[in-house]
Amino acid sequence: MRLWSCFLRGLCRPVCREVLLAVAGALLAGCAEKAGEVERSPPLVTVAVATTGDAPVTLDEIGVCTSPESVAIQPQASGRIVGIHFTDGADLQVGDLLFTIDPRPYQAALDQAVAGLAQNEASLELARLELARAEALLPTRAISKEDYDTKRSAVGVGEALVQASRAAIEAARVDLDYTSIHSPIVGRAGERLVDLGNVLTANSGVTLLTIQRLDPIYADFTIPERDLATVRRRMAEEALTTLVRLPGEPEAAAAGGPLTFLDNAVRSSTGTVRLRATLANPEHRFWPGQFVQVRLVLRVLKGAVLVPSVAPQISQTGPYVYVVGPGSTVALRPVQLGPRHGEQVVVTEGLKAGETVVTHGQFTVTPGGKVRVQEAPREGGEAAASPTAGGQGDAP
Repeated sequence: MRLWSCFLRGLCRPVCREVLLAVAGALLAGCAEKAGEVERSPPLVTVAVATTGDAPVTLDEIGVCTSPESVAIQPQASGRIVGIHFTDGADLQVGDLLFTIDPRPYQAALDQAVAGLAQNEASLELARLELARAEALLPTRAISKEDYDTKRSAVGVGEALVQASRAAIEAARVDLDYTSIHSPIVGRAGERLVDLGNVLTANSGVTLLTIQRLDPIYADFTIPERDLATVRRRMAEEALTTLVRLPGEPEAAAAGGPLTFLDNAVRSSTGTVRLRATLANPEHRFWPGQFVQVRLVLRVLKGAVLVPSVAPQISQTGPYVYVVGPGSTVALRPVQLGPRHGEQVVVTEGLKAGETVVTHGQFTVTPGGKVRVQEAPREGGEAAASPTAGGQGDAP
């Protein structure tokens, strides 16, 4: 039995070796065939055609809205508040009555000044009559020269007293007017800081209310010192405009307004310069203290070559794009980039309008190789490969 087992093992070893070699050969042949199929399948990419259009050269900064007129209402007359004639947050016009301070003491002072004027005018009239009689008696020497000079002086004193009384009336009338506090500007009222019955002291520095004008409104922002020379040069050539929008709003919703102010000094602590845009704000869309995104338009490039901003790639030698040529062959093209315009970027050198560039799939592309162009995504379905692009087979 032992001899028979040895005989069988010796017979099976060559057979098993041949079977294993045959299976391994078949597997290697299948892998080689699959590898050949992968190598023959060009990568799948999406493309876009370079277009021409007007592209603005801009500076994008963060700004804050400020009111062109802000007034802190303070009392100029002392007394108790007897009337409040507005509501917090109301839209005010010039001359709208805000507060009333008890006017009775000031009305009494005005009446007293009027009475004083009447008294002084009567005294002046008597002095003039006495002077006229003295002038008639002076040639006859019935009155001394000293008495005549005294009566003439009395007339001058009376005239001065009348002028002083009239000035006192005007001062009393002004004080009386101060008891009625009116809005000096068109604007929006803030929160009132006093209540009915509070006693005020004139010129004490206490603020009763703050009014801010909302239309127009300023958008203050800063630019780096390195951009100052460019901005000044462009301001000397023409009036610059700005586009201002709230954070999160689309660029199409930006409100336009002129650049109206450039500060006269660079802030040494930050290396920036303050600028100001003036915006129409009839609907009160912008609010004082609110942060905004400001785009300063320096100039507009006419007929610029535009490609999607995802098309250019960056290498150690600079930016480049993949250009799809005849036969779906790809070429690496160095380019020079200009300013960004929305979702597009300006190409100043290296590309012409009408050329096709790769926008997605650049990392799978080999310069000089072929690609398959992916069509734009269909509504309700996935994107499909163009059947006429160089190469056939499934997408890798």
